[in-house]
Amino acid sequence: MAVDGKLTDTTVLVVDDVAANRYAMGTVLRRAGHQVVPAASGQEALVELDVRLRKGTLPDVALVDVGLPDMSGFELCRRVKERPHMANLPVVHFSAAAAAPGDRCRGLDAGAETYLTVPAEPEEIEAVVRAALRTARLRAGDKALVRRLTMLSQVVITIQSARSLQELADAAADGTALLTGTPAAVFVLGPDDELYRGVSRDRTSLALPDEGAHRTVAGLLRRLSRGQAGVQITTVPAPLWPAGFFRPGVQHDARLTLALTQDGRAPLCLATPTRGTRRPNPGDEALVAQLAQATALAAEPLLMYQVERHVALTLQHSFLPRPQRLSELPGMEVAVRYVPASRETEIGGDFYAAQRTGEGVLTAVGDVVGHSLDAATVMVEIRHALRAYCVEESDPAVLAARLDRMLQHYHCEVTATVCLALIAPATGRTRIANAGHLPPLILRGNGDAEYARADGPLLGLGLPRPEPTELTLHPADRLLMVTDGLIETRGTDLTVSMEQLRSAAVGAEPGLDALCDTLLGCFGHDREDDIAMLAVQLKN
Repeated sequence: MAVDGKLTDTTVLVVDDVAANRYAMGTVLRRAGHQVVPAASGQEALVELDVRLRKGTLPDVALVDVGLPDMSGFELCRRVKERPHMANLPVVHFSAAAAAPGDRCRGLDAGAETYLTVPAEPEEIEAVVRAALRTARLRAGDKALVRRLTMLSQVVITIQSARSLQELADAAADGTALLTGTPAAVFVLGPDDELYRGVSRDRTSLALPDEGAHRTVAGLLRRLSRGQAGVQITTVPAPLWPAGFFRPGVQHDARLTLALTQDGRAPLCLATPTRGTRRPNPGDEALVAQLAQATALAAEPLLMYQVERHVALTLQHSFLPRPQRLSELPGMEVAVRYVPASRETEIGGDFYAAQRTGEGVLTAVGDVVGHSLDAATVMVEIRHALRAYCVEESDPAVLAARLDRMLQHYHCEVTATVCLALIAPATGRTRIANAGHLPPLILRGNGDAEYARADGPLLGLGLPRPEPTELTLHPADRLLMVTDGLIETRGTDLTVSMEQLRSAAVGAEPGLDALCDTLLGCFGHDREDDIAMLAVQLKN
């Protein structure tokens, strides 16, 4: 601290082999308010520094005589500066003898701050110590700022690479905790008031808020961001912030840094606990404000994707036939399942269909290749085209060929897989046309299960199509059609996954719903693609 312009409460290491000189220099420094640590040799000084380093009490500055008995003051300075945790210790060389310019240069080259000729007036000694301390602290501050800016840039890169709002919130929370040294939470309020929350890891315990706390935070974000422009920093007193949020059983005020996404609609908040009565560090707040702005910019495309995904899912669900309508198909029982991929993944183009034709009931399961809103819209076109074609045509191979031509004509860059099965409820005669899709699994009433031998090229390639595969279903048999999102796993061969599916299906309880639910229970968790499933059985 400073008293009357002087730096006090600092510790000065004085290294001199002459006891009288150590005493005289120490007296001057103590009168100036400094603590003094004496050492009679270079080796003694190094030992003292090692001890103090372990205790975390390194001196603030070292005054070193150039003419020590065991090593020169220049050599001692060089050894100190070579040690990473001591390199910032400012060193001032002194000598009672006149120093040649070459000696002064040796000291500066070794890392010393300056050179003092003694005896000197007390005021000069004090001024030299103060100057060395100021220079060292400015240098340390610059290094700390560079380190923190580097840290900020690394955090921003991590945030910008996030593939979902949850990943973004988690990365921003970790970054905020890293910059502030406190627990941190990040909230992004989506367009439908869906609150995405990220909490910092590797910090003190951070209590996860309940739904009531979520609503409290969402309400605060809406109120505080109303009419806001740029970045806003505010403190929310403990009664208004969920109790026990930052630390279980402890109520903290919250320091909130708010920013809006570029369109000004979705507020984002970086939250940290306040530190009692201490005023926030302006440097910390500036860095956190930059982090909030960068996070808001990175959230923009992810929020837009969430909107697009919501539109696509709404589109998919609105055009998939309702289960109650499928129950009206004559002579057949039908069960369907549709499970969108987890929130972090992209939009798929999976679909199922079941409808009457002139020769029976046509069932279909398919998948447009790709993951986007475009894939979902092409899926809808395929379903509508199939429905229209079925008015005059029942042959699944002919229908597959027509869908193939439709894609080539209107979506030449798109391919799709589909499996079509035409079932005659009265006889069980089943004809299957497969276009690059998983073949149907036939579960026989006697407990056997096998995949139908049906294959063919993808839709959209214009390649010749084979004749349909024909088989007979009996009332006790079940036919299962799924998209590969149910079983496809990176690093696992598809044939292995298909065998796992077959084994799980054999172990399912009787009935279509039991079959579908068993398979979803076995394979349907945290999938990276949508899942469409259709199971049929003839009525007795």
